[in-house]
Amino acid sequence: MLAFTWSELAQQVVDGIRDGGIYALLALALVIIYRSTRVINFAQGEMATFTTFVAWSLMNQWAHLSFWEAFPLVLVIAFAGGVGIERLLVRWVEDAPLLTVVILTLGLALLLNGLTSVIWGGAEKQFQGPFSTQTVDIAGAQISEQDIGIVAVAVGLVVVLALFFRFTKLGLAMRAAAVNRQSSRLVGVRVGWMLALGWGFAAVLGAVAGMLIAPIVFLDPNMMQTVLLYAFAAAVLGGLDSPVGAVVGGIILGLTITLVGRYVPYVDSTLKLPVALLLIIVVLLFRPAGLFGRVSVRRV
Repeated sequence: MLAFTWSELAQQVVDGIRDGGIYALLALALVIIYRSTRVINFAQGEMATFTTFVAWSLMNQWAHLSFWEAFPLVLVIAFAGGVGIERLLVRWVEDAPLLTVVILTLGLALLLNGLTSVIWGGAEKQFQGPFSTQTVDIAGAQISEQDIGIVAVAVGLVVVLALFFRFTKLGLAMRAAAVNRQSSRLVGVRVGWMLALGWGFAAVLGAVAGMLIAPIVFLDPNMMQTVLLYAFAAAVLGGLDSPVGAVVGGIILGLTITLVGRYVPYVDSTLKLPVALLLIIVVLLFRPAGLFGRVSVRRV
């Protein structure tokens, strides 16, 4: 029987929110791809890992830049890479069956993972993040400035994205292109470029996620593989078309698996993913579109 203390519970909650923030960052990238193209990108984690290695090289090998000097350069590189992937690869299967697109993104994930290993090797690398690891005491729980930064960035990004997709012409055009391509073309929306911009923005979000996560989990070619599974679970839980849902789903998921792993007997780290999948099943039984998703109704 585990001894229960309020201070330990507070620490578990803090740890769960931190983990949820990590999942939410990559879940946001998945949501942006889906929201703007109706495609689930299984290569999102490998794209994030690749750009994070580029950031590491700019900071340690190529130019010896500081984090904040390398940060905007990496975002530009990530955006160009995301647009390039859509223009060179994805555009040719836009009208293909969904399974074809899934296979393409899985193949892209394998390709990027292999390139990362060839270019930078398979050894773990230490990545210096933008936030300090010093801790502060909150209600008896120790939380680092790094953890606060991750959650703050996730919340900030969801606010920016929500405003972008709701109040800007470009955001509305991207949503329209994803929902109905033919009608969008009739009103002058350049659908192809809207889809490419969706990939570019998602690549930028993935790069941000990778650069914030790397200081915690260490940088290696497989860094984002497990995170991607939890991020996908968070996105489905919150709703694949909702940026708010991605963050809320990530926090709920992080809290649930952390608390269950601590206080439920026989649930260890190897069973955390099944717990996450069980949580998704329960939610989807009552909310098929996720907590914040919208159910689309079509007339036959």
